[in-house]
Amino acid sequence: MPAPDRSAPALLLGPLLRHVDPVSATVWVETDGPCEVDVLGRTARTFCVGGHHYALVVVEGLEPGSTTPYEVRLDGVRVWPPEDSPFPASRIRTPGGPGAFRLAFGSCRYASPETVEASAGIPPDALDLYAAQVTALPEDRWPDALVLLGDQVYADELTTHTRSLLHRRRDERAGHRSPDDQVADFEEYTRLYYESWQDPQVRWLLSTIPSSMIFDDHEMIDDWNTSAAWRARMTQEPWWSGRITGGLVSYWVYQHLGNLSPQELAENKTWQAILGMSADDPTRDAEPMLREMAELADAEPATIRWSFVRHWGDVRLIMVDSRAGRVLEEQHRRMLDEDEFAWVEAAMRRAVDEGVEHLIIGTSLPWLLPHAIHNLERWNETLNVRHHGRWRGRIAEAVRQAADLEHWAAFGHSFERLGAALTAVAQGAHGRAPATALVLSGDVHHAYSAELVRPSGLQARVHQLTVSPLHNQAPHPIRVGFRIGWSGRARRWTERLARWVRAEPTGLAWDKQAGPFFGNQIGELVLDGRQARFLLSVSEKGDRHLRQVLDEPLSAG
Repeated sequence: MPAPDRSAPALLLGPLLRHVDPVSATVWVETDGPCEVDVLGRTARTFCVGGHHYALVVVEGLEPGSTTPYEVRLDGVRVWPPEDSPFPASRIRTPGGPGAFRLAFGSCRYASPETVEASAGIPPDALDLYAAQVTALPEDRWPDALVLLGDQVYADELTTHTRSLLHRRRDERAGHRSPDDQVADFEEYTRLYYESWQDPQVRWLLSTIPSSMIFDDHEMIDDWNTSAAWRARMTQEPWWSGRITGGLVSYWVYQHLGNLSPQELAENKTWQAILGMSADDPTRDAEPMLREMAELADAEPATIRWSFVRHWGDVRLIMVDSRAGRVLEEQHRRMLDEDEFAWVEAAMRRAVDEGVEHLIIGTSLPWLLPHAIHNLERWNETLNVRHHGRWRGRIAEAVRQAADLEHWAAFGHSFERLGAALTAVAQGAHGRAPATALVLSGDVHHAYSAELVRPSGLQARVHQLTVSPLHNQAPHPIRVGFRIGWSGRARRWTERLARWVRAEPTGLAWDKQAGPFFGNQIGELVLDGRQARFLLSVSEKGDRHLRQVLDEPLSAG
């Protein structure tokens, strides 16, 4: 009897080049059905989540400092690159080659320009323009890494097209309860990734530049884990359980899995269980298992570590989860719990011990804010702690949620602890200090650079570099607020306000070096030996190309 006719599998999303080290790489794809995925002769079977099919191919045996073009085959049929692709060949470039190390970074990308209506008034997508710019450069000018610092998708701000699709789906599901203009579950989250990652220019960029990703609030909902009061209110919503589990499952599949090294994948119990399931039956659905993981991760954050480390020769990235693992009990608020913070500090000491020249901390939320905003967050936290449970505390909580006062400064203990850890590194307390210690962040829809200037005795230069958004916009009141936030008059007024409530003052001091810059934007670090530069490029309404607005030296000499 002849075999049934079967159409060839298709590539829906990807390939995304994710973790790359001197000898290995991982490549992530989504396909339209179960199949075998081949990259450079290394194969992986797809696994199933919620009826969707994914694979993560581990490519080992690469040479340090090498460049290797690659194709993707599904069941032996080449599906990437497309036959008519106008872009350069996708390739894996391993660290270890000569020349400067280039790192691009940014955050907050609302959909793709192809799906956003013109009436939204959003300037051109900086990531899209950057991808087009990179294709025209010689390979030795391409970035070696791409760091995305949160809000890769917006679960609570949908385009008209996606909102229409979700409404039609919900009309077919009686009793479906969720906010009309927000996603509700894993299936609806997949639509957001299709909308963001199918853009041709960005798809090519993600196929050839290794990417590291961390979430921020909009991947779940605005103000995610702001406070204990916020969390208590949200858990009473009948739709919240489906939202948070769907959000964490989709983040694990689309973003977190690719952050892990081959060794970490081999040690990850959830990943190994999924591999075992798919080996027996590639159509067996792993969503129930991942939902259990997500429910536990939300209830007991210590059960999973979303933070991770990337090793790039004499450059080290420590990416910090500043959302999911917060301690929210009002008298003991922490950005990270004790074990997580100890892990971050140990990773910093290890980097110094291994002689890195540039230590990078990635955190979606800025550590060093405009001075007036920092003071307001310290003022607000002090009121919340002192008057918790009473009417003044309830007013302070309402202000905190309304004004988004929930950055590092609003977790005073954690702000100071991170400052102490960075200061110890910069003062050479753990050994020879690196040339720079850089904190990369996003979230606040403008860009600026600030430098730590106190305490004294810093042998490394410590900078806060904030770049946001890639594709969104800052409303006029936000622009005004952040400009005022850096002003001397606002700083002095808010310092008096903080002293009035006896907020604990900080021993740290920082100066703004550049900014604020508005519009859509992407940052670049150029790291060469002990030299470091920060480049910033911006697109405003009407621009067809990125405009470089900053080239700032970050290192001494």
